Amino acid sequence: MARLCKPAVGVPEYVITMEETLEFARRAHSGKPQLPLALRLIKNTGVRTRHLVQPVEETLRHPGLAERNRIYEAESKKRTPAVIEEALGNAGVAARDIDAMIYVSCTGFLMPSLTAWLINRMGFRSDTRQIPIAQLGCAAGGAAVNRAHDFCLAHPGSNVLIVSCELCSLCYQPGDDNIGALLSDGLFGDAVAAAVVRGTGGTGIDLDANASYLIPHTEDWISYAVRETGFHFQLDRRVPGTMEPLAPVLRQFAKDHTLDAANLDFYIVHAGGPRILDDLATFLDVDRKVFRHSWATLTEHGNIASAVVLDAARRLFEEDTPAPHATGLIAGFGPGITAEMALGHWQTDTQHTTTHHA
Repeated sequence: MARLCKPAVGVPEYVITMEETLEFARRAHSGKPQLPLALRLIKNTGVRTRHLVQPVEETLRHPGLAERNRIYEAESKKRTPAVIEEALGNAGVAARDIDAMIYVSCTGFLMPSLTAWLINRMGFRSDTRQIPIAQLGCAAGGAAVNRAHDFCLAHPGSNVLIVSCELCSLCYQPGDDNIGALLSDGLFGDAVAAAVVRGTGGTGIDLDANASYLIPHTEDWISYAVRETGFHFQLDRRVPGTMEPLAPVLRQFAKDHTLDAANLDFYIVHAGGPRILDDLATFLDVDRKVFRHSWATLTEHGNIASAVVLDAARRLFEEDTPAPHATGLIAGFGPGITAEMALGHWQTDTQHTTTHHA
């Protein structure tokens, strides 16, 4: 058994609204021919607010890659422990009960991974397996859930902690003014999320099956150009159309496990923006409202990369409790173009058992 328990999510205290984003874009990119299109695309994202780890005036400056990475390290260490503690509490386990830690982030680089610091500072066992994932971008939230599932299958009774720390604002590049860069400037936000996948007990989503799919020959559609100034986000204009080839993959995945992708009880989906959510609804033949948790995350926090899936899942837990055995889909999409998919069903632990390791 592998059961995804209620995630915890934390967002930074500095907030930027849609109106402020548009004003900053007008000021920073005044006179650029692509600005009117970029402003229209930003308005269409539906993102009302985003959260940043620094005041927006500091975010808009570029102090250099070294300083940005220093900020990433300081902020990740500052913000992850409280979110992890909440996730452990949600799952009814302690740090010493965790057998593996999956850390996902694509917005800063640390070696050793933050997992080493967390193990040393938060009471995790020294034999905790460390599984950092750095290069799956927005798909990494779904990938982390799937790798936690795999670990629990390989090591029955184990508990896995997932941590996502995405400080997207630290990747802002003032000199980039192509459409993809300008759109991302109005779309991405910062967040930290964590969740426990329990090997026994707990209440949440029993993970039944997972799969990955790579759309052939699309590896340059979402990417980073790594330059002296850091990570430069590159987004191909064809990305919003990727749901048409991916929807049949999701349908077949569900069918292979005797489910109908158009008739599930809940959907936890990472989507880069409104076009992808709308297209996925169209090609799966479902009402767009089934993605309400993803829409809410997008509206309130923007695209928070790998943390979207965990935040959308948190919203499911906080809604009316799903019926026992309600079935659902978890899916993340990102660079590659990669899809990470999982099927599960709702399960409540009536015995409230917790397995404690020595």
